[in-house]
This record gives sequence, C-alpha cells and structure tokens, in this order.
Amino acid sequence: MTSHNSKMAVRSHWLYLSPRRSMSHPHMGTFSAAAYSEDPGATKIRDECDYNIKITHEMAVNGTAPRPVRVYADGAFDLFHQGHARVLMQAKNVFPNVYLIVGVCSDKMLHKQKGRTVMDEQERYNAIRHCRYVDEVLRDAPWSYSDEFLKKHKIDFVAHDDMPYASEDTDDVYGELKKRGMFVATQRTEGVSTSDIVARIVRDYDEYIRRNLARGYSAKELNVSFLKEKKIKIQNKMHELKDKGRNFIDTFGERKDDIIAKWEEKSREFVDSFVLYFFKKPLGILNNSKDKIMHAINYDSSSEDEYAAPAKRRRVV
Repeated sequence: MTSHNSKMAVRSHWLYLSPRRSMSHPHMGTFSAAAYSEDPGATKIRDECDYNIKITHEMAVNGTAPRPVRVYADGAFDLFHQGHARVLMQAKNVFPNVYLIVGVCSDKMLHKQKGRTVMDEQERYNAIRHCRYVDEVLRDAPWSYSDEFLKKHKIDFVAHDDMPYASEDTDDVYGELKKRGMFVATQRTEGVSTSDIVARIVRDYDEYIRRNLARGYSAKELNVSFLKEKKIKIQNKMHELKDKGRNFIDTFGERKDDIIAKWEEKSREFVDSFVLYFFKKPLGILNNSKDKIMHAINYDSSSEDEYAAPAKRRRVV
C-alpha cells in the first residue's frame, strides 16, 4: 500500500469512528473536541438544517422528527464538575436524536450578572468543548433569548432547570419559551455546585495553603503575607517531625507498647536519681534553708527603716 493510500485509509477509519460524524455509531466514546459555533463544521451543519420544519415536543419525544433536534443549554460552567456534566447528559438524551449546542457566558457578562468567576472564559469554553455530550459550543452566550438569537442558531428547544431566573426586564428569562412549548426541564444534582466547591476550599483554606507552599508555590502566588508563609512552613516542619516519630514507633509493631513502657520507666529512674543526688545531705540543706526563710520573714525594724518609702517632695512651681 502506498503512503497516500495509507493516509486515506487512516482518514476513512477516523471518519467512521467519530460519533460526531455518525449519529448511529455504537461506540460510546468521542474522538474530537466539540466545534465552536463559528467553525466551518458547525456552520455547515447549521446551514443544512431546514428550520422551516417546526418540530413539536411530541415529534421530538416520539423520534419522528425529520432531522436532528437542535437543543440549546447554557450556563457559566465555572469549575466544571459532575453536576454540570449530568445536566448536559440530560439535555443530550432528552429526545432520541439531539444535536446539543451549549452556550457559555463570557467573563464580562458573568461579572455583571453574578460576580467574579474562578476560571476565565477561555478555560470554561474549553472545559465544555471536551465534554462528551456536547456537539457545539457557543462562546459569549447571551443572558436572555431573543427570537433573532433562536432563529440564527436554529434552536428547537432550550434545556435548563425549572427554577425562574430573573433579568433586568423579566422575572423569568425562560418564561416565554415555556409558553411557546420550547422549554425542556433538567434536574440539578443535589449537593453538587460550584458554590459548594468554593465553600469547601474556604473551609480548608489553611490546609490547601500549607500543601501548596510545600509544593513550591510562593507566598505571592498564593496571596498570603510573609509572616503567614513562615508560620505555615514551621507548622509543616512540625507535622513532618510528628509523622516521622509516629512512623518510627509504628515500625516496631507490637513492641511499641513495651518501648513506651521502658521509656517511662527510665524517665522515673532519672527523676529519682536527680532527687537523691541533691538530698544526700538533707540536714545541712534543711538548716540552711530554714535560716534563709526565717531571715526573710522575721526582719527587724531597722530593715523596715532601711527600705522605708522616701518622703514626699513638694513640686516646685
């Protein structure tokens, strides 16, 4: 086989394997990142979609739609986690034949509407691109949906949880879509959210700082003071010594109790020897001590005069 034919064979094999190229392929994995909406592949698929064919909810559920159902889901997707992935899995499987478009809001939009994010927009875009359920990623997604937006991207249904989301001019940005039958509800994963993850980090802040300083991060990179850095490094050393001591004792296995008992016995012997050494002549020591104590207690009046308080002096004006 020639080099050219080999390349063609590999390319054909690749096209066959990629589930983004074949909707009926039995393999569960994906072999390429999702396209951005402006990429040639996504643009071609959108141009070929006949949006004049109105797909009803019944058609989509029964699998009788004449083309893939274009479902749109959006969000911030900060610190992408299993809760996000499960929502996108629900959106992908809400109907039998779904082309899933996922909109990701920009930093500018989120800082205005929700506040600062942990990950920047490029990191969040790429996190969604590499989720297996996603066919297309729309960058700089809008906060609410206009008819122009829905037509431009040929969106049949919008998937999101059923909670109302307010904006500047409405109590629920999904309200109109719900009235028009273009909304499908997804379920949140209980106990999993970006806010929960951030709360865990804040709760164990000192532990993460200690670990990252030990890994070589500087105080400046971690935004901690010089004194805080030194304090944590000392604590790291103390923990290290404590762990080494514990490991040393543990290596003796069943003998560790005997070692501790021996240590305590030797400690008592040392204390006893210390006491006996200083009390070999107890009488002399007691007599000397008695004299000093009595002298301190029964001082005479002359000593009182000697240490009498000085006379008060009148301040000269």
